[in-house]
Amino acid sequence: MRGKYSGNGGKAIVIGASAGGINALGFLFSELEEDFPFPLLVTKHVGAKDDGGALRVLARQSSLPVRLARDKDAIMAGTILLAPAGYHMQVEESGVISLNMEPPVAFVRPSIDVLFQSAARVYEHALVAIVLTGANSDGADGIRAVKDFGGTTVVQCPDSSMISTMPQASLGTGCVDYQLPLEEIPAFLDQL
Repeated sequence: MRGKYSGNGGKAIVIGASAGGINALGFLFSELEEDFPFPLLVTKHVGAKDDGGALRVLARQSSLPVRLARDKDAIMAGTILLAPAGYHMQVEESGVISLNMEPPVAFVRPSIDVLFQSAARVYEHALVAIVLTGANSDGADGIRAVKDFGGTTVVQCPDSSMISTMPQASLGTGCVDYQLPLEEIPAFLDQL
């Protein structure tokens, strides 16, 4: 059975970013209010030996709690969970995170596609997926999956991306609902 989990009002936000993503995520997190009502699950491409530098930078810019996901973490409203280096992050039907070390997808682990596809199966129409700046095609298959399950898809305008390859790949799927400059994405999230 699909879509079993609907905690926290049912909605969740998944975000994928790669090259240039620290700046984009930092801006986005800094604009969200501390009472933001949905969980945010984030895959940012990082090297396998990342020591949590991205986490430290993003936590300083956010009024919401930001932390690295752990296996079996509960997905909670108003919390930002980042995929840790070297692990794919997935959403389970029971509303928890699972981490695995399966082979890279689109040459990366963690993979945006893995997160988006698993979240799409669980949240279906209550999922919002956002692809930000990046230098490969990761996220495009995930955007297709979110759309197939009835979710809402958003891509950062290539013109406002530090690296436009990832947004362009997602736009090429024909499955994007909204193409927004980075500066407009927080307002979009506020009106959900």
